[in-house]
Amino acid sequence: MRRLVFGAATAAIAIVAGCSALGKQAFQQPIVHLQDVRVNGVGVTGGTLDVRLSVYNPNGYRMDATRMTYNVIVGDSVKMATGTVDSRFSVNQNDSTVVTVPVIFSYSGIGAAGRQILNTGGVNYRVNGDVTVGTVVGNFTVPYSATGRFNALSGNSRQ
Repeated sequence: MRRLVFGAATAAIAIVAGCSALGKQAFQQPIVHLQDVRVNGVGVTGGTLDVRLSVYNPNGYRMDATRMTYNVIVGDSVKMATGTVDSRFSVNQNDSTVVTVPVIFSYSGIGAAGRQILNTGGVNYRVNGDVTVGTVVGNFTVPYSATGRFNALSGNSRQ
């Protein structure tokens, strides 16, 4: 009897592990782009921004994100923002949603990027991090990375 129970438990574990491996192969990573940056307030030493990230789900099922980390790097290497969003959000199948990330900045931290915007009208950026999602095929923490150019007059253009 013990052998039968042990064999059934081992088979169940193998099936779950196999499904998880197949699910990871079938899972396509979300695509994240910087959509917009909005100034909320300015003070003597800096201010606050809302960095709006567009998250696209290329999968044929809904993703429920539970956590998202981010790094926003402007210009060649100016780290504008780093942090974690712990609020839940969902992205329907083959659809996108906008996640707003509140950012506190100092003038000294974005000086080079600001000068580049003044001189050329825009600045290159990189957004990267990881997102933890729950799907019908399991939970995954996957990295994302995107680059583009933010133009002061026309907004964002992706590369």
